[in-house]
Parts: sequence; C-alpha cells; structure tokens
Amino acid sequence: MIRVVLADDHPVVRAGLRAILDRYGDDMTVVGEAATGEEALALCAARQVDLVLMDLRFAREMSGVEATGAIRAAHPDTTVLVVTNYDTDTEILRAIEAGASGYLLKDSDPQDLLSAMRAAAGGETALSPAVAGRLFARLHKPEPTLTAQETAVLAEVARGASNREVARALFISEGTVKGHLTGIFDKLGVRTRTAAVAVAERRGLLEPGTRP
Repeated sequence: MIRVVLADDHPVVRAGLRAILDRYGDDMTVVGEAATGEEALALCAARQVDLVLMDLRFAREMSGVEATGAIRAAHPDTTVLVVTNYDTDTEILRAIEAGASGYLLKDSDPQDLLSAMRAAAGGETALSPAVAGRLFARLHKPEPTLTAQETAVLAEVARGASNREVARALFISEGTVKGHLTGIFDKLGVRTRTAAVAVAERRGLLEPGTRP
C-alpha cells in the first residue's frame, strides 16, 4: 500500500485528489493532508509516508520547491511528485533539482496521475509528456538566463518604474540601468521594455505577480 500525503493550500484540490484516490487507487491510502509546505514536512516526520503530492505555491513562507528539498533531505525514502498549475521551465527545473521524482499539471487525466504516482513510488521518474518534452529541450538547448542584477532591473521595469526610479531603487546609476537593459534585450531577442517583461514572464525568469 502506497501511503500518500496531499500537500496543497486549496481544500477543494485536496478533496478532488482524495476522491480520485478513494475511487481508483486501490493500492493507495491518504495518511494526511497539508495546507502548507511546513505541514507537509511535519507530516513526513510524524508518519510513515511513501509519496507526497506537492503543489508549488503556498500562502505561507515555505514554497513547494523548498518543502520538496527539505523532505528529500530529511526523509530520503519519501518520494515527492509535484502536481501544480505552473509549467514554466524555471519551475520545472527547480522542482527536479530539489529532488522531485515527477512533475504533473493539475489538468492531467486521473489515470495519468495514478500511473505517475505508482511510477514515482517505485523509484521511477514521472513526467507528463508536455513537461518531459520541454525539459528535454531545455537541457539540450538552454535558453539565455538573466543575472541577478538584470533580473532585479527587469522586475522594477515590470512594476512600471522609469530608468531613474530603477536606479534609485537598486542604488545604481542610470547608465548602469541602460546597460543592463541593453543586455536583457539582447538575451531575450526583443527591442522594447514591454516585450522584455512579457518574454521573461513566459520563460519563468520573473516571478508571477511582478506586474502591478
């Protein structure tokens, strides 16, 4: 029997996952539910858990990626399968690097979810076809990444800041801001600030919700 913890901050999502497992998962049992990453980690410490279905975003401080890393470090025999709405390349790579054994989107077919859970619990990697394709392409042809300073500049731009306001916020000169923007435009293959923000958000280089 695969002992499962459901980690998601939306009760409706947890209820839906539980219903799927109750109906189709004859070889699975839910041993706990967590509304935060901290709760998921605590459950793994308090109970014998084989598999955690982990969302990536929680209202509390610990993210799904951080919780995944903490669970894998403290409980190596516990497997984590990410089930989320977020499918940016950055999110996928962070989750895999943190130790997740698989990555599925919440619109996956229930049977695909169950198959992925069994595969992950059995020590295999479980990726939805769309995620697997994107991860393969990313690893074999990495997209340009932004430096920490470039990311900070673009985040301010996304909030609507002018070059002068960006310089003031980051304690750098306007000339440095312009230089960073030139580099950002080159890396992203764009010519405008608006396009740079849009492309960066699509590639997961900027956190969702950066824009006002």
